[in-house]
Amino acid sequence: MDSSKKEQHVVRSRLAYSLGAFGHDAFFALLSTYFMMYVTGHLFDSGDKHFDNKMVGYVTLIILILRIGELIIDPMIGNAIDRTNTKWGKFKPWVVGGGAISAVLLAALFTPLGGLNLSNPILYLVLFAIIYIIMDVFYSFNDVGFWSMVPAMSFDSHERDKIATFARVGSTIGGQIIGFVIMPMVLFFSVKQNGGTGDDRGWFTFAAIVAAISAITAIGVGMFTHEQKSLLRENKEQTKFKDILKILVKNDQLLAIAMSYLFFTTGQTLLNSFELYYFTYILGNSKAFSILGGLNTVVGVISVFAFPLFSGKIGRHKLFYGAATIEVIGAIIFAFAGKSLALVLLGAELFFIPQPIIFLVVLMTITDSVEYGQLKLGHRDESLTLSVRPLLDKFGGAVANGVVGAATVAAGMTGGATAATITAHGVSIFKIYMFLIPIALIVVGIIIFALKVKLDESSHAKIVAELEQTWGKQFNKGGQDADAEEPAAQPQPGVTEIPAPVAGKLVDLKDVKDSAFASGSMGQGFAIKPSDGKVFAPFSGTVRATFSTRHAVGLVSDSGVALLIHIGIDTVKLHGTGFVTYFDKGQYVEKGDELMEFWDPTIKKAGLDDTVIVTVTNSEEFNFDMLKQAGVEVTNKDNIMKVTKKDQDK
Repeated sequence: MDSSKKEQHVVRSRLAYSLGAFGHDAFFALLSTYFMMYVTGHLFDSGDKHFDNKMVGYVTLIILILRIGELIIDPMIGNAIDRTNTKWGKFKPWVVGGGAISAVLLAALFTPLGGLNLSNPILYLVLFAIIYIIMDVFYSFNDVGFWSMVPAMSFDSHERDKIATFARVGSTIGGQIIGFVIMPMVLFFSVKQNGGTGDDRGWFTFAAIVAAISAITAIGVGMFTHEQKSLLRENKEQTKFKDILKILVKNDQLLAIAMSYLFFTTGQTLLNSFELYYFTYILGNSKAFSILGGLNTVVGVISVFAFPLFSGKIGRHKLFYGAATIEVIGAIIFAFAGKSLALVLLGAELFFIPQPIIFLVVLMTITDSVEYGQLKLGHRDESLTLSVRPLLDKFGGAVANGVVGAATVAAGMTGGATAATITAHGVSIFKIYMFLIPIALIVVGIIIFALKVKLDESSHAKIVAELEQTWGKQFNKGGQDADAEEPAAQPQPGVTEIPAPVAGKLVDLKDVKDSAFASGSMGQGFAIKPSDGKVFAPFSGTVRATFSTRHAVGLVSDSGVALLIHIGIDTVKLHGTGFVTYFDKGQYVEKGDELMEFWDPTIKKAGLDDTVIVTVTNSEEFNFDMLKQAGVEVTNKDNIMKVTKKDQDK
């Protein structure tokens, strides 16, 4: 394939994946936020308020039970996808099949199932439960498969970042634009306006359009993207729900941030879910909700690009407290806005703007808890740790749905209600559910964060430094690498010549400005003042140690040499900014393969030393001879050090 055709293929793949993310999150927004509006306001309108409220309660309870139950099913879904092997790939069959089937079933849920909701309520509830759980399971297959495709589409970290950025933009627009178009479109397709709430026909037509977009974009992902096969992506372990709970109990910092975020995501989802109700039943102006939806769409896209610009300048904890404070202030302004559209929009936006920031702070803290758990527990549970956040979002969403159902019944917002039919008492009850409960949940989340979350940039840097110092020591004792699935290669008789992994000026290890390395406690080795940002494998071997901050890598040669390549001093503080890696944990690399790239100006701009340090962490097993003198210019072709197994000399 020539370069122009290859570029066209890459652009087409990114665009298809971005559109897939758009349809995927549009589907999720309709299901998680606006489906309950249809259930509470339109599905049951028999004229018998008691019957209508009772049926809304049953449907809400069914959704709550099924969505919480699906948390246990999710890990099994992931394992089923991992075991998939077809000519179309591992993920695409589930993206396409799951997307198409869940879309059809979602549209069906926006109907009274042929009038069974009134003529045979029991049968309706049974069929509703069956359709809903099948829809939710297939959506989960689509969801897990879709977001797992990023590493499968390219092994180039640059391209992965671009694909992920395109996807984030697509998902942000898809998730927020639903709020912008929903009421104008529902009312456009409705025969009766019903005080600005629309009718069954309008809601079904809109749902069918969103479902069609979701299905078509999922098919587009299947047609226009390509999965690269690799044994590295094979999952050899089954993730179980009990394993996740076990990790939560043992990793106290993961548990702390998880508990804090659980209150946050439940409170945020709850208030967000009530916003359309507020515009419809309190303001009596459902079309104005489009203004908020439009603002959220623009702000959401901006936040995707803006967060990296200031996240490194403000400490993570300060950023969290600032964002949480703005969120609470926004909720309070919203609560006292009454019928003032200007105040409602101000409060709603102040509540929305911090949400991506809080999400990213939580995500970074959860990511850092991988290393915290590794140091504390002696093994690395990356996939289990990172699976916690999606489960929390789903649990929070399930609880929010249940509360929405209870609130609308209590406030009289069911069975064809309009703004004119809601009493002052109903408004008061509604505001308690919409504002008091979410604010209380968020405040609890802040308190838990303040009291229990101790993991910040500084403490994480110390943890990583300690891991670097202890990594490779197990090879001295003939043990097994705690992070590897196979026994680590043991030191073997023979000679290993180690070239420079990066071009630059050779520096004596004792002259580096880091006492741990300079003293030799991290092992024998050398350092290089880099003239290039490309890092190459100095020998053939296996990647055994990786760090979420991407500033270092641990390799083990076939002869048992455990080598740490460390980019810069204190560069853990950059949290991966300026670093790109081209390897996966457990990957076998050949001598000369490019492992990493780093952007030197980023390191220097942060006031950090960019010296690349190379040490043999199981040095006790070897004798060393330096082949080059400090001060000379070297490239990755130049051998710097000769390593000989000690037993060989006896």
